[in-house]
Amino acid sequence: MRLLLIEDEPALQTQVRQLFSQRHWSVDIAGDGKEGAYLGRENPYDVAIVDLGLPQLNGMDVIKQWRQAGNKVPVLILTARDHWQQKVEGLEAGADDYLTKPFQPEELLARVNALARRAAGQATSVLNAGPFALDTSAQSLARDKQALTLTSFEYRLIEFLMLHNGKVISKSQLTEHIYEQDFDRDSNVIEVLVARLRKKMDPDGKLQPLRTVRGQGYQFSIAADAGTGKRVD
Repeated sequence: MRLLLIEDEPALQTQVRQLFSQRHWSVDIAGDGKEGAYLGRENPYDVAIVDLGLPQLNGMDVIKQWRQAGNKVPVLILTARDHWQQKVEGLEAGADDYLTKPFQPEELLARVNALARRAAGQATSVLNAGPFALDTSAQSLARDKQALTLTSFEYRLIEFLMLHNGKVISKSQLTEHIYEQDFDRDSNVIEVLVARLRKKMDPDGKLQPLRTVRGQGYQFSIAADAGTGKRVD
């Protein structure tokens, strides 16, 4: 999953980046509202965390610009402004949630994960598909209740595919969602990650949960009679 943080406090930037990077999120950071608004227009993010008191362009105007342009990225306002009227103003501007500083890291994680799940149409933190169970809170994947050992990038990729189960996702979409903006992206990495996941998730090749759709991308899909679950698309 890919997160945009628009925050001008360096210490908080570091804290939030570490918090989410440890849980397999890729995190892009903007130190002012103008840069943040631009990044939000140009890149597909799963969630954006926006401070209100930003230099160059305040957070409220950033959110308004996105919504007026049709950008539906889930937004959590993170700010020291705790008056109820400001919360109402932020929500009416198009924000989806509001958290005041200081905050507990666990609460921020829970709120952001909930926004990402809601945007993907998922009501709970555990996604079940056939014999597979993806726990977005624990950041883990299991087959038949046996945990699979995944690298950070492998987890990011399978999480995105399972959150969009049944849909064909292009290689460029996957690349945009699993890498941070300044990462040196190798065009062959997605193929390598998919190959590794296939070996770990389906070593005997019977389920084929990760499918290549020629010329279009990749799809997570489980046949109706696979394992104990039902078809996901």
